[in-house]
Amino acid sequence: MWDYVVERRDEILFLSYQHVSLVLQCIVLATVVALVVAVLVYRSPRMTALANSTSAIGLTIPSFALLGLLLTWSGFGVVTAVIALTFYGMLPILRNAVVGLSGVDRTAVESARGIGMSRLNTLARIELPLAWPVILAGVRVSTQMIMGIAAIAAYVLGPGLGSFIFSGLSRLGGANAFYSALTGTIAIVLLALVVDVLLVLLGRLTTSRGIRA
Repeated sequence: MWDYVVERRDEILFLSYQHVSLVLQCIVLATVVALVVAVLVYRSPRMTALANSTSAIGLTIPSFALLGLLLTWSGFGVVTAVIALTFYGMLPILRNAVVGLSGVDRTAVESARGIGMSRLNTLARIELPLAWPVILAGVRVSTQMIMGIAAIAAYVLGPGLGSFIFSGLSRLGGANAFYSALTGTIAIVLLALVVDVLLVLLGRLTTSRGIRA
């Protein structure tokens, strides 16, 4: 196993970079989309319920099935992988963003409006900062989830460590097949742990001490 990893260390490092890059870009995109939707719906109980239902239903769609359906529209490659990962990544973030924004103390919002702050300023300076810890928790869940789904994206020739896993599984019983699948799996787990630690640090840097307390 060790010899296998050493011989392919350059390829492993390159594919690890691709994997993390794909996941982080999709998480950023998913976060932006989820926040926009959450801001539009969180004041309406009916729209909030619809957003939560959509999130729950979306997560039941098998990733293989979604990738297969997307193939007919966007074909093989990065585009299909990005669409699928962004879709799955958006769902937990949307749910948490709606919950976080809805849970902001209305007294704080009314006080901000009472001193002349516009609705946009209130959202940016009061509501989003107070809801941020809940939103970030959704980002962490999404990141861990799509870190694994990104491996399945190798099915549509997406970039990343999934190629090691699929290559190993397709040659199971052959030389180094098991090592290939195991290397890809372990590398994804390690990357997921590292990224989660970075998100925890991000949370500490971007959350005020008063909220953390």
